[in-house]
Amino acid sequence: MKKNTLYFLIGILFLSLSSFAFHKFYMGVFQINYAAEKKMIQITSRIFVDDLNKGIEKKYHKKTFIGTDKETQADVDLLKKYLSENFTIKINGQLKSIAYLSKELEADDVLVCYSRITAVEKLKTLEISNTVLTDWNAEQQNITHISVFGTKRSVLFTESSRKEVLKY
Repeated sequence: MKKNTLYFLIGILFLSLSSFAFHKFYMGVFQINYAAEKKMIQITSRIFVDDLNKGIEKKYHKKTFIGTDKETQADVDLLKKYLSENFTIKINGQLKSIAYLSKELEADDVLVCYSRITAVEKLKTLEISNTVLTDWNAEQQNITHISVFGTKRSVLFTESSRKEVLKY
């Protein structure tokens, strides 16, 4: 009887511990820096590449291989399109074009994308809209760190919180 109880408890312990090991979290990290001397906003995005491929496939109904050796230029073009539709910035109330610069794979599972906005003369308000992967997964959270005029702020974007306006 004691043996069966011990096995039962070990089984429960194993199942509870393994559920933590198999649970995946859905997080993107974005960094926005205003370089006043360059009149530029620099943007770095870190997104799990497997989730990004799934999100792009769901939205455009086309399988992509971003971050793999099967990646094509069409995949990169869809990535640029996806980011431009799901991550936008308004400066002083005007929507600005975000120029995609490059990307790299970090630690085999995180895609790091580099972008920028040029010709930013004055910055009074910054409106950020971030819906990256929230349409694909309601659990997705995008934390965005913003550094402007030496002030650092962080904003969490979720399915229900998609936009933030910051005043400087």
